[in-house]
Order: sequence, then structure tokens, then C-alpha cells
Amino acid sequence: MPDTFAITIVFIILCTILGAFFRRRSRDRCLLDFSNDLVNLERKDGKIIWGKLRVENTGLELVYNSPYLDKKDGHIETSYILYKNEYPNIQCLVRYLDELTPEGKKSRQTTLEKTYHPNTMRRMKRKVRNFFATVRDSVMEFLNLFLGRLKTATPARAVLSTQDKYISQIKQQLLGTLGTSFEPLLEKHLGKRVILEMTREKGIVEYSGILKDYTSEFLEVMDVEYRYPPEESSRKADLVVPRSIGTIRHLGE
Repeated sequence: MPDTFAITIVFIILCTILGAFFRRRSRDRCLLDFSNDLVNLERKDGKIIWGKLRVENTGLELVYNSPYLDKKDGHIETSYILYKNEYPNIQCLVRYLDELTPEGKKSRQTTLEKTYHPNTMRRMKRKVRNFFATVRDSVMEFLNLFLGRLKTATPARAVLSTQDKYISQIKQQLLGTLGTSFEPLLEKHLGKRVILEMTREKGIVEYSGILKDYTSEFLEVMDVEYRYPPEESSRKADLVVPRSIGTIRHLGE
């Protein structure tokens, strides 16, 4: 007879290891592109938070350059944390070119050139990701069928029949990793100048920029002449905008 306690321990360890791997892989790509850069986070209520961006699968953090004294409550803050369930409060994230370090500007320029002219490896990686995003349902059906067959086999039946909880966790973590959005209408315009419509409190505002990437939650547009508040002078910037309020409406030139 198999030692079910030992097998359960093994499954727990496996879930922990795979969970850490899948969670790290599930961080939003558009947000990750701004990671470790100085970013303005604009909230829908008009508040703007500025700091160095850190991204996790559960949310994001903006680390201030220096401690901030909250005069109203009399405490000192060193960062601002926004949890994933609060993402609907985001108006946009703005990375101004003139706030980047020399190394950051060089890295951004390299990224922009790769977006304009992706090499073979970059194209292949994108196609593989899109393939898995397209067939995610088929992948899960295959896993369910495969595990169902294993449960009818001996000796795997005795082992797997007691580990349904952990097997389900692994499948859900894998599903989250495969859950990358694939949008054919946007895919063919990557690296091209587009017109982004952003819904603001007083109406829709249009911005011209280079479509860098998209996910199920965000759009990333680079090389935008951006101004906010409206009375400010425009500055060159890159934007990450929630898809709930942002739409790629036109192809530009």
C-alpha cells in the first residue's frame, strides 16, 4: 500500500514550487515593462502617485525617492501599495522619458527599436505565447482526460484519488499562466503607430503612440506626447492603460 501521508507531503511541496513559478510568470507583461522605472500612477479620482515601480502578481508598489510626510495624519510614508483588486481605480501609468536614467533611456530605446523591428526569435516567442493562449481550453481538456485515465490505472489510482485538491490547484495555476490574451485585431498592429482612446471623467481623449503590447487587462503604448493635467505642457511618455477605459481605435501614421 502506498504511504498516502508521504505522498500528500510531496504534492504539497510540488504545489508550492509550481505555484511560486506560475505566480511569477503570471505578472502582467505591460506593467512589468515599467518595472524599476520612475512612474506616475494616475487614479480615477485625480490623485497622482510617483515612485519606482515594483510589480507582483498580487498588485504593485511605488517606492518613493524620499520619505513623505502626511501632514494631515502626521505619519511618514515611503511607498504606495495598490492591490490587484484595486486595479479598476487606475486611470493610467505614465513613464516620462525625461525622468528616466541614462541606462533607462538606453534600455527603452532598445525596446522601442525591437518593437519596430522584431527579430526572428522575438516573433517566434510571440507566436508560441499566442498559440497557447488560443488553445488553453484544449490544453485543460487534455489534462483532465489524461488525469482521468491515470486515476483508472493501477497503482496510480490509489495515489491520485487522494490528491484531488492539490491536482486542482496545479491545474488552476497552469490555467492562469496560459490565460494570456490574444487579440488578432491588435496583434497585427504591434509596433505600429495607433490612436488610443482613453475615457476620462470629462470625456474621451485621444493619444497617438506606438502599440508595444497588450494583455487581458492593459494596453501599452509608447512614444506619446502626453499632458496631464490639461494645462500642463506635453512631454514624451509611455503609457499603460486599463482596457476597461482604453481602446485602440485607429491605425495612425
